[in-house]
Formats: sequence, C-alpha cells, structure tokens
Amino acid sequence: MPSFDEVLKEAGEFGRFQKRVFFLLCQTGITFSFLFVGVVFLGHTPEHYWCRIPGAAELSERCGWTLEEEQNYTVPALNLVNGFSSGQCERLDIEWNNTSVSCANPLSRFTNRSLGSVPLTPCQDGWVYKQPHSTIISEYNLVCANAWMLDLTQAVLNLGFLTGAFTLGYAADRYGRIRIYLYSCLGVGLCGLVVAFAPNFSIFLIFRFLQGVFGKGTWMTAYVIVTEIVGSDQRRIVGIVIQMFFTLGIMILPGIAYLIPTWQGIQLAITLPNFLFLLYYWAVPESPRWLLTRKKGEKALDIMHTIAKHNGKYISPHYSEITVTDEEVSNPSFLDLVRTPHMRKYTLILMYAWFTSALIYQGLVMRLGIIGGNLYLDFFISGAVELPAALLILLTIDRIGRRLPFAISNIVAGVACLITAFLPEDIPWLKTTIATLGRLGITMAFEIVYLVNSELYPTTLRNFGVSLCSSLCDLGGIIAPFLLFRLAAIWMELPLIIFSKKSFKIQPWIEYFFCNGTLQCIRNILYLQYCRLGKCCFIQQHNKHSGENTH
Repeated sequence: MPSFDEVLKEAGEFGRFQKRVFFLLCQTGITFSFLFVGVVFLGHTPEHYWCRIPGAAELSERCGWTLEEEQNYTVPALNLVNGFSSGQCERLDIEWNNTSVSCANPLSRFTNRSLGSVPLTPCQDGWVYKQPHSTIISEYNLVCANAWMLDLTQAVLNLGFLTGAFTLGYAADRYGRIRIYLYSCLGVGLCGLVVAFAPNFSIFLIFRFLQGVFGKGTWMTAYVIVTEIVGSDQRRIVGIVIQMFFTLGIMILPGIAYLIPTWQGIQLAITLPNFLFLLYYWAVPESPRWLLTRKKGEKALDIMHTIAKHNGKYISPHYSEITVTDEEVSNPSFLDLVRTPHMRKYTLILMYAWFTSALIYQGLVMRLGIIGGNLYLDFFISGAVELPAALLILLTIDRIGRRLPFAISNIVAGVACLITAFLPEDIPWLKTTIATLGRLGITMAFEIVYLVNSELYPTTLRNFGVSLCSSLCDLGGIIAPFLLFRLAAIWMELPLIIFSKKSFKIQPWIEYFFCNGTLQCIRNILYLQYCRLGKCCFIQQHNKHSGENTH
C-alpha cells in the first residue's frame, strides 16, 4: 500500500488544484489582518472633544449657539485658570443653566481673578465630540480616566486568539479542518456584526473576544489546509506567501478607513467578507491527510483522484488504500516538550522569541495610531515594508541559514527603535524612515521564528510544539496595548526604549540557541532525546522500510 506522500507525488504536489485552493484560502490572511490591526482605525483618538457641562446644552439651545460656539464659550474659560488644560478631562464647577447667564458673554459676572478661584471638577457627565460616531472612543467615552479601556479591547481580542488556538485547534484535529474553517468564518462574521451594533461596551467586549476566537480559527485552519495538500518541498514557500496576503490586508485597511468615516462602517467593511468564505464549502475539500488520520481512507483516496484529475495527472487504479504512519496520529503532551534538558531549553527559548516578536510587532503597529502625522499614508507604508521582509527571507534562509538573518533582523529592530526614540520631532521624515526599518526587522524576525519552530521539532512533536510555542505570541499581544498606551502617556517614546531592550535581550539566546550546532544538529539532538523516551520506535521502523529521514 502506498503512503500518502507517494500518492501525492503522483497526483501532483503543487498543481493547478492546489494553486486554486491556495489562492482562495490566502484571502483569509487579508481579513484576518483587518481584525488583527483594525484597532488602529477603530480606536483612533478623536482630535476635538471636551467635557459635557451640565446646563451648557440647554443654554446653547436657548442662545442658539453652534457646537463650536458652545466650545468657545466654555472650554477657553478653563484655560484662563489652568493654561495647560484643554478641557478634555476637567471643567469649571459653574452652574451654566442659571437664567442670568448672558448669551453674548456667559462669563461676564467673573473677572479673571475671581475666575481663578472657581474650583475644577472631573468630567462626570460624559463628553461632547464634533464627530460622535467616528471611533469606538467617542462611541463609548474611552477617554481620560477610561482611556485604559481601549487597551482592554485589543487585549481581549488577543485573549480570544489564544483561546481559539487551543479550542478550535483541538476541534480541527478532531472534527475536520474545513468544517471548523467554515464554522469559524460564520462565527467571526456574526460576532463582527454584533460588535458593530453593540448597545454598550460590555457587549462590545464579549463579542470582540468571540470574534478573536473565531478569527484565529479561520487563520489557523486555512494555514493547515494549505500546508497539508502540498508537497513537503512547497510548504515553506506557501507558508511565507500566505503571510504576504496578511501584509496585503494591512496595506488595504487604511484605504477602507479613509473612505468610510465611521467606526461602524469600517467594522462592517472588514467583517462582511468573511461570509463570502462560506462559498468555499463547494470549492475547498477536506484535508486528505486529516481524513487518513481519522481512518477515512476511501474519502481521502477520492479526493486524491480529484486532485490528480484537475492537475492532469494519473493515479494507479490499483490503489485501494493509502497508509499513514503512526507518527501522524500520535498524541504528544506538554511534558514531551520539556522532559529532557535540550528539549526544555529550546522550547523555552522559542516561547520567549514568539513573545518578544509579537510584543514588538503589535506595539509598533498600534503606535502609528498615536504619533500624529498622516495615519493613512504612514500605515500603508509600514505595511508595504513587510513585503520586502518576506522576499528577503525567501532569498536568504536557504543560502546563509536562519541564525544570521534572525540575529540581524532583531538587531535592526532594536537599534531602529532606540534611534527613533531620541530623534528630534522637527525631522519627521527621518523618524518615520528609521521606525519603518524597525518594522522591517521585527517582521523578518517574526516570520523566521515560525519557520524555525516548525522545522526544529521531530514530526511527532511538530504541530503540537508550534501550537504551544506560538501561544506566547497571543500573550505578547495581550500585554502590548497596555505597555504601549500607558507608557506613551508618560512619554511618547518610552515604549520604543522598552521594545529596543526586549529585542536586544533575545540576542544572547539566539547565539546560544544556534551556535551550539546547526539547525540540523539541534533537530537531531531533540530527535534522539525523544527516542530515549521510547516514543520513536515506529519512526525507526518506518525509516527502515522507506529509507526516508522523517526528522
């Protein structure tokens, strides 16, 4: 009986059928990037807002003031008392609804000196916005003392990603890749609609969390399906190209936000395309490799015949069954990743690399929303710079290995963040250029971590090891918004210094990780130590029959 890889070679490892499925599933990367970084536009801080003053609205209606006149009569009065205040988080404790207040000069009964003795009070009655529905900040009053709630919206989304990685990852292994993919697309679409019309902030948070759960399900299962229907030689390039579609989504998002003035419109625009993916029910088959692991060989063989037909290939009619090795249906546990010294050491290093890369990457993306300038153009440029990152990886990793590009990309990210923090504000073009180089560096580091993680472990541990280590990526995403926004409130450039320190701190681990041997040597060490646990006898037996190296 032939193995699955042998049948796949006959059917075509990356023929017309796989290219079509690959292109369709790559679109998931675009919509997932919308969800991943959409908070930059959904939660952009409005420029013009001030304290809602009790009685001022009634006075404004009685006097026939415009919104600008109401602001000019009430907010500048605060500047006479406290020159550094803009009236956004505090107001004068004055009864504006007094009938003796003049419409032409409502503060005529005060002199500058007496006005200085009027106490200040925090905003307790909400805020007035010139564009009340432009962002979730104006929708739910996420300003002043409530500003940390914006951080919470992104942290909750990443918590959803973390939850989805474990729950839907398990479900995809048990119930099928395409089934969970379609359910996830439906879930992220429905939850996105509720988010757009949430009546209060609590409902918004709950369904944003659920949107994160299902969003991770779409991205994760799409990636798995793509890598399971192509040959082993093509997995690396399809893994990098699908991430280029993620970058394409980052480049498209500012155009959507520029054309749509309200956050609800943006939310609908980035959510509704997920419903189109339900049409994949008729276009994308179940993973034949997964069907084999669930003892459904006949269905898997039927799909392989379909693949061969579309690829213009031919599979022998004598094949009645496809075999699958025991290693593909093994059930590794967390203890297998930390049981021996070498496995424990490299697992912890990979976890830290995932955490650091995600923390810096998301921090740099969200920072674009608070630094001023042309947000739409800056965001587009920062996304476009990720395309060269993917191309550089493709051109370098097979020629000079992983260690040098990984180390250089982290150094570039760290140095760029440090330089950007201390550049003067009067040369914005240089500041933007250096920050863009930092984004290039951390993007390369992020993608190389995934490649190294997937190549490092033996086959029996590979999927589980990648899932577990990459969960630290979502943990970094949970921390990133709090780190960025709270430290930026102290000093705008302080987060960059922290990012720089984190990037440099990983360098000793990179050297230790790689300089004790080549990647192949490290993989062999892990494989041999895994064998000492008595869990790879079936691999050795399979190698004797097939003559192939499975690790």
